[in-house]
Amino acid sequence: MNAEEKLVVARQLLRLNVDVIEAGFPISSPGDFESVRRVAELAKDKAIVCALTRALEKDIDAAAEALKYAKRPRIHTGIGVSASHLKDKLGITEDECIERAVHCVRYAKRFVDDVQFYAEDAGRAENAFLARVIQAVIGAGATVINIPDTTGYSLPDEFGGRIKYLVDTVSGIESVTIAVHCHNDLGMATALALAGVKQGATQVECTINGLGERAGNTALEEVVMAIKVHEEELDAHTTINTREFIKASRLVSSITGLAVQANKAIVGANAFVHSSGIHQDGVLKKRETYEIIDPEEVGVGTSRFVLSARSGHAALKHRIQELGWELPSEVLDDVYQAFLVLADKKKEVYDEDLESLINEYDRNVRAIWVLESVQISCGFPLTPTATVTLKNAEGVVASACEQGTGPIDAVYKAVNSIVGVENDLTEFSVQSMTRGIDALGEVTIRLTSSAGETFTGRGSDGDIVVSATKAYLNALNRLLAE
Repeated sequence: MNAEEKLVVARQLLRLNVDVIEAGFPISSPGDFESVRRVAELAKDKAIVCALTRALEKDIDAAAEALKYAKRPRIHTGIGVSASHLKDKLGITEDECIERAVHCVRYAKRFVDDVQFYAEDAGRAENAFLARVIQAVIGAGATVINIPDTTGYSLPDEFGGRIKYLVDTVSGIESVTIAVHCHNDLGMATALALAGVKQGATQVECTINGLGERAGNTALEEVVMAIKVHEEELDAHTTINTREFIKASRLVSSITGLAVQANKAIVGANAFVHSSGIHQDGVLKKRETYEIIDPEEVGVGTSRFVLSARSGHAALKHRIQELGWELPSEVLDDVYQAFLVLADKKKEVYDEDLESLINEYDRNVRAIWVLESVQISCGFPLTPTATVTLKNAEGVVASACEQGTGPIDAVYKAVNSIVGVENDLTEFSVQSMTRGIDALGEVTIRLTSSAGETFTGRGSDGDIVVSATKAYLNALNRLLAE
């Protein structure tokens, strides 16, 4: 994100009522320096604004300059503490690591009162050495100690145990904030963060939508809602404005260009969507049977049912009633059977599909002739040919086969040869009723009888030839009834 985009996100973070905004890494680029400076001006005293540094004086100088006008500034500095980082990345001893950690905290304290220290790769560090580092930086004046699982390596119980070890071992730790910063490499970032909270951590470092290095970081929305659902068990509370989650998620997604997976917890498109008939029936009876979170709490509004082949009778009835239809039970049964046939062909049945099904049923109930089957053969250089089978109100079945200039013309000639009513087709139009490549197509036609009267017919189906046949029959049935 550039500076302007970070400001847009920062405004949304303030609406969420976050406690701290880590706005950037000032030494890394002029853009990040400017981002920290402008976010600090925007936040005023509504949130702490934090700038990231390495354990280097030049980094801390840049952070202090960027935070010069912040009302509540914080410098976040630190160093790697695992054996891997000490040996392979930094090439220093444990004593040298502690010396540098203490120095960077003391140096940062020259500029701000609020200094956060991160013990990078603490998830793979020796507990005893980690405790020595934390003890030393608290003595140097650190106000927040950050215990990251930088590689997402830990198991939740193990990580929680690490926090407990520090709480039990480090003197003075009760006077500072314990933060956890977890990565999602094994898909456990939220579980790791909550394990830390359960053992005494009071700050969780997280991101919107779980964005972050590699597989991402702990997702803000997941942690907050987990705390809300399990507040007593975790002995934790947050004042985050959860109704802003969906807005925040969509904003960050649009700015970064990183789509949120449909089944993402809390903010995914399917998080409050029910497609199973068993689930739909349960939710209709009482929402809490399958929803532990009220969708309104996170800004979704209401839960949604996806009508598919897995949906049950209750869900279909509920949606039809929401659309304003009141169908007798025997009619609903027939519509449900037609719905299942359509649902087998489509991934999802939309409202327009339902309206079309009901209208089609209504047209067939009052019909003198009903379509039993239609089959066409056409293409270059073939002659379009149609075979049509109809059944009348008395149960008589009749078939005809005709050729035409095109498939619709051939179908209509075959219908005419069965019904035997003179008419003129004066209008023919097609439109898509729903979305997607498998949408229902509705055909509307107008025809004129030999007496000069005009009759309109409509028909819908996934096959446009079948739609056209149904529409023609609908108009002819009206003509015959007249």
